[in-house]
Amino acid sequence: MNNRNNISQGVDWTIIWLYAILVLIGILCIFMVEYRTDTDWLQTFLSGKTNYSRQLIFAGLCTIIATFILLTDSKLFTALANLLYAFGILLMLATFVFGRNISGSKSWIPIGGGFNLQPAELCKIFTALALAKFLSRQETDFSKLKSQLIAGLIVVAPAVLSILQHELGLALVYSAFLMAMYREGLPAQILIFASSFGILVIATLILDPNILALALTIIAGIIFFLVRKQNRKSKSLLVMIVSIWLLCVGTQRFVVPYIFNNVLECYQSTRIYSMVGREYDCTLNKKSERKSGEKAVRKPDDYNVRQSKIAIGSGGLTGRGFLKGTQTRGKYVPEQHTDFIFTSLGEAFGFTGCVIFLSIYLFLLYRIVRMAERQRSTFSRVYAYSVASILFFHIAVNVSMTIGLFPIVGIPLPLISYGGSSLLTFTVLIFILLRLDADRQMVLR
Repeated sequence: MNNRNNISQGVDWTIIWLYAILVLIGILCIFMVEYRTDTDWLQTFLSGKTNYSRQLIFAGLCTIIATFILLTDSKLFTALANLLYAFGILLMLATFVFGRNISGSKSWIPIGGGFNLQPAELCKIFTALALAKFLSRQETDFSKLKSQLIAGLIVVAPAVLSILQHELGLALVYSAFLMAMYREGLPAQILIFASSFGILVIATLILDPNILALALTIIAGIIFFLVRKQNRKSKSLLVMIVSIWLLCVGTQRFVVPYIFNNVLECYQSTRIYSMVGREYDCTLNKKSERKSGEKAVRKPDDYNVRQSKIAIGSGGLTGRGFLKGTQTRGKYVPEQHTDFIFTSLGEAFGFTGCVIFLSIYLFLLYRIVRMAERQRSTFSRVYAYSVASILFFHIAVNVSMTIGLFPIVGIPLPLISYGGSSLLTFTVLIFILLRLDADRQMVLR
């Protein structure tokens, strides 16, 4: 019998310690980039006026919420999964009416006291619960196309709303759920198709359209030559090759240019182009046209990445030392307490510190995947893989973003970047998992 009076019963304390270490590292990093030596550090920590003092307050609130989650019955999460998902979608819709515009994104709801709530962050939790709820139903046969489409719709709905809120980064995070669905039987062809589309987009940005079209034609011709014997027996194979060729050429000729010129904002297109070493002409972007009819000017957008690389590179092998950074403490790196918080680690502790830091993340992911595989309940397993996928996506994209391997899409570093919504989201994600794992002998649906 589960003893609710003992909060530690069945809980994986290793993950809790890893969580606590990462939160403390986050506060330390924010402190490193904001603290000024001519001020009293204790007073500024207690003032609630600096970002590191606010993050400490957020951490305290998250500790209370985490404790409450560990005392909650696991059945509550399965019972409320769909209701919470609907609530999350309504909150995201509410931002279009009551939302506050911050840095060009109308995805925040003011809650008073200078604090703002970002529903798109919280909706990641609700989506993970709703997806786990759907896939754990006895009547769900995930080998059927209908079930795959419903699961896809659960994930796509908040992603589309994030795009409409100009939160491309958060929208991309929802693609992480593909890994959880793949674990539950999603055909590998879908992942191959998604990866191939990404490669085609990158090739479209790098190569001349005519050269790429010629290369695709040559590849199709080679494939046709290799399977010519089968073609004589079945014309359907030839039709498939021609259809895929037409789809690829049509994508690189029409779909990709349309997305960059009509769907994405000019700064978003510029960031993606800069990742592959190309410049984007903002005069082609329909969203950048001003009301006065004045054409938008071409503007390079790699300043953030260049400064980030300089800061990380200046750390060398062992770093400049605590509070001795010249780039991050000099505020040369924009958004260094949020999206570019990794630069403070790189400059202060160097390559060695970064390796140790990323090893903590890697160990956390390993523990979560190991935890997922020991679950008796499909609900708990799907949720655990969703948590692991979301964390991995955030870590990989954020770190890649700071070193120029991925465009700047505004994705925070889990438990490290400043922000109450982000810290709350990852806290709830992790501690719901810990609660489910503590009750892993139960079969939840």
